[in-house]
Amino acid sequence: MARNATNTLLHTAKKSKNDEFYTQLCDIESELQHYKQLFKGKIIYCNCDDWEVSNFVKYFKDNFKSLGIKKLISTCYIENGQGKFFEYNGNNTKTRLLKGDGDFRSDECADVLTRSDIIVTNPPFSLFREYIQQLIANRKMFLSIGNVNAITYKEIFKLIKENKAWLGVNLGRGVSGFIVPEHYELFGTEARIDDDGNRIVSPNNCLWLTNLNNFNRNEHLNLSNSYIGNEDAYPRYDNYDGININKTKDIPQDYQGYMGVPITFLHKYNPEQFEIVKFRKGHDEKDLSIKGKCPYFRILIRNRKSKYEMLVA
Repeated sequence: MARNATNTLLHTAKKSKNDEFYTQLCDIESELQHYKQLFKGKIIYCNCDDWEVSNFVKYFKDNFKSLGIKKLISTCYIENGQGKFFEYNGNNTKTRLLKGDGDFRSDECADVLTRSDIIVTNPPFSLFREYIQQLIANRKMFLSIGNVNAITYKEIFKLIKENKAWLGVNLGRGVSGFIVPEHYELFGTEARIDDDGNRIVSPNNCLWLTNLNNFNRNEHLNLSNSYIGNEDAYPRYDNYDGININKTKDIPQDYQGYMGVPITFLHKYNPEQFEIVKFRKGHDEKDLSIKGKCPYFRILIRNRKSKYEMLVA
């Protein structure tokens, strides 16, 4: 009930372009602890952040010396006004108004982007595709929060398939919730007001997308299930030569052919262990189906191990 309600809130926000979902400090700390060594000597740019309220800015400013950051910059969008600029070098702080509204796509902010090393923020969900494409076009390292369904965007999936982007460490309930303004309606049993009076919505369907290396990306997924002798548990698709798998943990260790797995598989995806073949569509370019029914979006994968390696494993 809570999941459906809070998902509805996010979809409504996307349609109305209400993108004021602010990341909690606890969620930032939980994810960024896995990349600390990568921030040393780098210019960090939070390009969707009001320095006065952003927990991303707070995290990097408070940990500036321990992380060994070279410089911290943030800019934020002000509707019908002038955006805000913030810069911190470990000793001195500079703040000013931008000439424009601070939209991350503006020439003014794009110029700051080109002079930065790593971009870290919670971008507007409604502009997530465009946001990531800008980072890729400028060959920037990044760590950004988005909705899990962003995986289904063809532009984002293509990046993942080509190993140009991948999932961070925390996913779903690993992102505990977002602070929302007073005029946002709270839905579901997991929506709450915390001890500081912040209004929190917990959609439980968000992810971190990045091209920064993390331990998840290098872990080998242990497979314990067998296809041989359990063929009935793995129905074949009507329109593709492959088997359907409902849960990542059920991927068989002894199947070399094509397998359709849920999109959350990407949280466990190791490119050295599996090959991503295709997304969602069968040979006829229609959604994958089983006896005429289509399971929720599937990613077609194949184990990179040879048949011989599977037999002797």
